[in-house]
Formats: sequence, C-alpha cells, structure tokens
Amino acid sequence: QVQLVESGGDLVQPGGSLRLSCAASGSIFGIGAMAWYRQAPGKQRELVAVRTRIGTTNYTDSVKGRFTISRDNAKNTVYLQMNSLKPEDTAVYYCNLRKISGDTYWGQGTQVTVSS
Repeated sequence: QVQLVESGGDLVQPGGSLRLSCAASGSIFGIGAMAWYRQAPGKQRELVAVRTRIGTTNYTDSVKGRFTISRDNAKNTVYLQMNSLKPEDTAVYYCNLRKISGDTYWGQGTQVTVSS
C-alpha cells in the first residue's frame, strides 16, 4: 500500500503563489509517474501536471508557464509550485501516484481558494 498526504492548500489572493506538497510513504517502489489533479465544484477531476519516473513533465494548457511540478526523491515528496494564481484555479487538489504495474493511489486532497 501507498499513503499520500497533501499539504499547502490555502486561501490566496489573485496573483499570489502557493506550493503544494505530497509526501509518499509505504510501498513506494516501481513508481511510473506522480501527478497533481484538481476538482472544482460541479466539475470533473482534471489532470493539472504530471512527472514521470524519468523526469518528463507535462501540464494542462491552462497552467503552463504558471505551475511547476517537481520531486524530491530523498524525501519521497512531490511538489506543485503555483504562481500567478487565478480564481479559476480554485479547486481541491489531489496527489496521484501510478505504479508501473498500473496500481494507482490518491491523496485526500487539499483545498486551494483564490479570491480577493
């Protein structure tokens, strides 16, 4: 089993920044990719950013140039640096880990609210 614990969500003004963290523990071997998803009220969960085991990253168009996904292997933690936040970034952000085997794990989510 894998446990994922997110932190860093908060209320921030438009134009502000936040850094989300996702600490992984448990059977953290054979990782294929780690990613951040988000779900706004009344909307489907969407992929925000993904980082593969070889370091390749990809972002949804709406966050390109503003968000950065990174990973600290020593701490088994993945981060999402979010800059120039907009009200439409408001959502619950979820950490996702997918193993090479296909097994997938989710964190409990952290709320990000962008509002003046």
